[in-house]
Amino acid sequence: MATEPNLRDLFRGDTPAMRAIDTEAVIRRSKTRRLPAQVGIGGVFTLAIGGLGVAGLQGLGGGQSASDSAATMSEQAPAEGRDGVQGMMEGEAPASGDIKRAPADRINLCGGTLAEVAPSATGLVLTAAFPDAPAGTEPVTGTVTLTNTGTEQIAGYMAPTPAITLSQNGIVLWHSNGPTIMSIQDVMLAPGESLELAASFTPVVCAVEDDAAEAFRTDLPAVAPGDYQLSAAADVSVDGIAELVTGPTQTVRIG
Repeated sequence: MATEPNLRDLFRGDTPAMRAIDTEAVIRRSKTRRLPAQVGIGGVFTLAIGGLGVAGLQGLGGGQSASDSAATMSEQAPAEGRDGVQGMMEGEAPASGDIKRAPADRINLCGGTLAEVAPSATGLVLTAAFPDAPAGTEPVTGTVTLTNTGTEQIAGYMAPTPAITLSQNGIVLWHSNGPTIMSIQDVMLAPGESLELAASFTPVVCAVEDDAAEAFRTDLPAVAPGDYQLSAAADVSVDGIAELVTGPTQTVRIG
């Protein structure tokens, strides 16, 4: 800091400092001091745009679901930021080791191969029970039982209706689709206890374009008479983590 004599000298018009100011050096030093602040502002702006991008993806319609978007974003994001993407899309705090996946009603798509899903670590299992049905395109009603086969009590919640997939020889013919009722089914199961849920399926054949649309076509062709497989899947929130719960397939006779 300048002393008092130096300050008096600065205000004298005949001082060497006043006569020989290096303006280019001053400008260079000023730019250098401002650069870190500009970089910092740029980083905050990028984060803000990223937040808007997440909100925008959640509000988009079409064939890409929120989870599909989260998976895409997680692949593009650095490894240390991927857990945060999943948490933002599910509205939960990110947890390390989370697996990015589609929701229960999107794990099997029209014309694709029936997904092989590992049993849930919670011990929860879904078992479908549907009657044989006549040929046609009318919905068939049945039940799905959620059973706690583990050794610990399970407390959580899920959608009131599990997703159903109709398949034959490992190929998906139809799966639950369209709007769902926004409600919650509480899950409180001690080891060995079960919860019975209502469900239905339609014995028709969908195609790739149906999954790309907001809803399946209303004139889908009926399946041919024969034996088919039914399976159920549901996202069950346990301790703040969405567990994908499935179970064995059931064979039904149609026609």
